[in-house]
Amino acid sequence: MRKQKLIYVLRRDPGFRNREITAKRELSYGIKLASRLFMDEISFQFNKERLDKEINIAIANNDRKEFQRLSEKYQPFTWE
Repeated sequence: MRKQKLIYVLRRDPGFRNREITAKRELSYGIKLASRLFMDEISFQFNKERLDKEINIAIANNDRKEFQRLSEKYQPFTWE
């Protein structure tokens, strides 16, 4: 795994006009990958549930055009 990213702020004495120096270290690749996968999974589930609800409403209202449009949008969610 790679380095972790932390941000340090180093302050110089007042005679140096209150300028700040920042030093940074990178986040590990594993943490970046895990957070990205987690966010992808959450957004996937949210979008799938939203489309499920909209499809159910279209079925309840007997709206064939809306059902066809939503079912085409839903197809990528069924591939696994």
